[in-house]
Amino acid sequence: MRRIYFDNNATTPLDLRVADAMRPWLGEHFGNPSSVHAFGRAAHEAVEEARAQVAALLGVEAPEIVFTASGTEANNAVLSSAARRHGFRGRIVLSSFEHPSVLEGGRQLKDLGIEVVEVAPRRDGRIAVEDMTAALDEATRLVALMLANNELGTIQPVAEVAAACAERGIPVLTDAVQAVGRIPVAPRELGVDFLVLGGHKFHGPLGAAALWVRGGVAFTPLLVGGGQERHRRASTVNVPAVVGLGEAARLARLELQDRRARMASLRDRFETGLTEIPDAVVHCAGVARLPGTTHISFPDLNGQDLMIRLDMRGFAVSTGSACGSGSVSISPVLAAMGMDAAEAMGSVRVSFGDQNSVAEVDAFLETLAREVAAMRGTPQEAAG
Repeated sequence: MRRIYFDNNATTPLDLRVADAMRPWLGEHFGNPSSVHAFGRAAHEAVEEARAQVAALLGVEAPEIVFTASGTEANNAVLSSAARRHGFRGRIVLSSFEHPSVLEGGRQLKDLGIEVVEVAPRRDGRIAVEDMTAALDEATRLVALMLANNELGTIQPVAEVAAACAERGIPVLTDAVQAVGRIPVAPRELGVDFLVLGGHKFHGPLGAAALWVRGGVAFTPLLVGGGQERHRRASTVNVPAVVGLGEAARLARLELQDRRARMASLRDRFETGLTEIPDAVVHCAGVARLPGTTHISFPDLNGQDLMIRLDMRGFAVSTGSACGSGSVSISPVLAAMGMDAAEAMGSVRVSFGDQNSVAEVDAFLETLAREVAAMRGTPQEAAG
């Protein structure tokens, strides 16, 4: 049975061109980029080339890029820096449907004395600027607002929130892991101070991410003990992964518009086809979303059961964030936006990638219609 992958918000397949760029650093070349001999210098040059490629994708300066092992690490580092620089005093404001690395990181800081204020999204899956700014006060040390939500795909008003924070001298972190490589992302235009990206969301390798720190912004490293990454992240650099991230960034910069159009076309075709399935609800369809993300629900069904049935038919989808997979409780994202239990439990996320095709979308629509009908016990079950 051929398997078709529609869970690209969890991770994307590694581009073969990225694999080719990484391959020499998995055997033939092996120097530590901190070493001063020829082997080390070659590794150092490869890392710096990757840094320049990531910077070019974002339109920033290469020295502002800090390589990390994951978006989670980068988010944790910014939260930790803000708290420690202010002696674990003051307030951190974040949206209540951030990635768990931000939400749980914030809640841990709360146990250490930081006041943490969570701002809920509206029913359309977006944070209202006025709700975010109302939570700010003179003691606010950091604001965190993701650029695009990982489950709903909704794009958040980061630039507007950042502008309000700049007037008050408050730094802003945006988790752009879902956005970079899928839509144009320019941190200077957004007006943020910290931005996080992850290579495996745009056909780079797992275990390779980056944190952009605006030049001149105060930042205290989470990992210490070495001078790597200009003393902002101590740890021996994972050269193969960083090289892969750089190549993925280079390709994304060159191909971004084509990829974006392709994913949007597949999503629109899928959502048009959903109109043929009774009671299918597309969430947040009226607001700006990532081009390849559709979040749907069938309020009379269980999304987990539907996901399993689709997997048995060869289609991979998700019931929410991959970091929360296996849970049978309502997604925190859906709960935060006020979705009722029946609609939330009947939800499925479908996320398209550049590797997907129109034929795959059409085949999926047919299978989805049959499985929904089968779960409802309608006559179409026999026809399928």
